[in-house]
Amino acid sequence: MSEITAAMVKELREKTGAGMMDCKKALAETAGDMEAAIDWLRAKGIAKADKKSGRTAAEGLIGVASAGTTAVVVEVNSETDFVARNDAFQDLVRGIASVALSTEGTVDAVGAATYPATGKSVTDSIKDAIATIGENMTLRRAAQLSVEDGVVATYVHNAVADGLGKLGVLVALKSTGNKDALAAIGRQVAMHIAATNPLAVRAEEVDAAVAERERNVFIEQSRASGKPDNIIEKMVEGRMRKFFEEVALLSQAFVINPDLTVAAAIKEAEKEVGAPIEVTGMARLLLGEGIEKEETDFAAEVAAAAKG
Repeated sequence: MSEITAAMVKELREKTGAGMMDCKKALAETAGDMEAAIDWLRAKGIAKADKKSGRTAAEGLIGVASAGTTAVVVEVNSETDFVARNDAFQDLVRGIASVALSTEGTVDAVGAATYPATGKSVTDSIKDAIATIGENMTLRRAAQLSVEDGVVATYVHNAVADGLGKLGVLVALKSTGNKDALAAIGRQVAMHIAATNPLAVRAEEVDAAVAERERNVFIEQSRASGKPDNIIEKMVEGRMRKFFEEVALLSQAFVINPDLTVAAAIKEAEKEVGAPIEVTGMARLLLGEGIEKEETDFAAEVAAAAKG
């Protein structure tokens, strides 16, 4: 069994909100496996299912760009928010998003594409910007969506400039109907995605490993009730149905009109669009999602510096 360190206990406590002793026990029970320990705490009812891990913010910007029936979203990180407010950095992110439109949308493809302002690759242009601005930067994530006929709607939350902000969303709607009306419902759905962060468009598209992990947690929670296996099975199935309803875009309650699901709201919009609408894809990038940023004690740093 791997050694359970204080740092591991601290990390688990921050990710789950559970007490220190509970975290230590969970790690001991799961041989130091962090994800298994999170599930162990959830199964015991000690950690909440909606407690997110790895949400510490990193600095930088999300950039969104669109042209015709294609749109892209990119994440470019910097070390400080001060640099993110820099005009040169904002121009860089805006330019990278524009370049990404002509690629397949992966980080490798965007990084290898030519950046018009320098004539070099995006990757090399970022290196040049690092030397000029004096701070480390990186193209971390990118996504592209397109439709043959329809609209790829975009939304930027906490925008600091046109197409730049802390959260970017794309949603692809396939339809032969009126494009202005389609763009209107598309923007509303994109705003909904920004607010709720669905895992997939449809329940059947939720990652199988994620679904299985939830099922196992529900099984352990249900067994604690002491009920017979056949009752437990029904309890788990009921919880899984609710889980899929909550994490799949089309079955979620529409934030703009909670009386309707997103699917029902889109169906209503078909009247104005004048044709059927199919959601073919979505992408949501939140700045710094999943990045652990080292915490520093500024007062201690100053004190240490003062001591020479």
